[in-house]
Amino acid sequence: MNFVLSEAYSQYKNDILNILKNFKNEGTVVGHGNRNVVKFFIVNDLKFNFKSFKQHNIINRHVYKYYRKSKSRRSYEYAQMLLDKGFFTPKPVAFIENHDWIGVTSSYYVSEQLEDVFTLSDVLHNDDFIDRNKIIKAYTNLIFQLHENGIIFIDNASGNFLIKKTGENFQFFLVDLNRMNFYESIDIDKRLINFERLTNDLETIKIISAEYARLSGNSPEFCLKKIVDFTNKKAFKRKVKKILKFYKYFLPKL
Repeated sequence: MNFVLSEAYSQYKNDILNILKNFKNEGTVVGHGNRNVVKFFIVNDLKFNFKSFKQHNIINRHVYKYYRKSKSRRSYEYAQMLLDKGFFTPKPVAFIENHDWIGVTSSYYVSEQLEDVFTLSDVLHNDDFIDRNKIIKAYTNLIFQLHENGIIFIDNASGNFLIKKTGENFQFFLVDLNRMNFYESIDIDKRLINFERLTNDLETIKIISAEYARLSGNSPEFCLKKIVDFTNKKAFKRKVKKILKFYKYFLPKL
């Protein structure tokens, strides 16, 4: 086992190890758990969020042990890096990797569980959400600041942003951190394609385009056309993938 624990939570080492032993049967499930399993556990009035990553195939198990950092380790290290740069994410507590001679058998990322938050999905899927436009602009500003710091948050989907209202402002916490790319500088196409997964709603894209144009010094028309084109291409690829996945069940097996 490779167990790396933040010094700030060193007193919880035994509690975390006990939770891991009983992870399957205890804890409160968060979300649907279609791919990864997320649960929270309460220890001395403190809530810990445990993310158990989906079991990899035999090739990736080997890769994540010998050639590439595991998803749990990347999540932990990227969380530390984001906090160091002034961005927000639930406080990282630990990452755990279990191995056999082939590679990683299981891995976990532990962070603090946030309370009194809502997601960007809640905002985008409700046209009447209070301060909707303000929140979308604040989200766009966050993505721009990430880009300015050379960070592409690949899983830029609305469910990966937790939002807490503080006074008249909104604080964004990034989650699902294991996929990020880092650059010295990021050109405008690479910046705008980063929005391709967020939404197909044209009115929302218009708000994002206008705000990103204001921040970046590009024209709103240019940003809008780019984001719409990238979004449509992504949607088309998804549709083709679903069709191919459907028809493969009717192909004769060799």
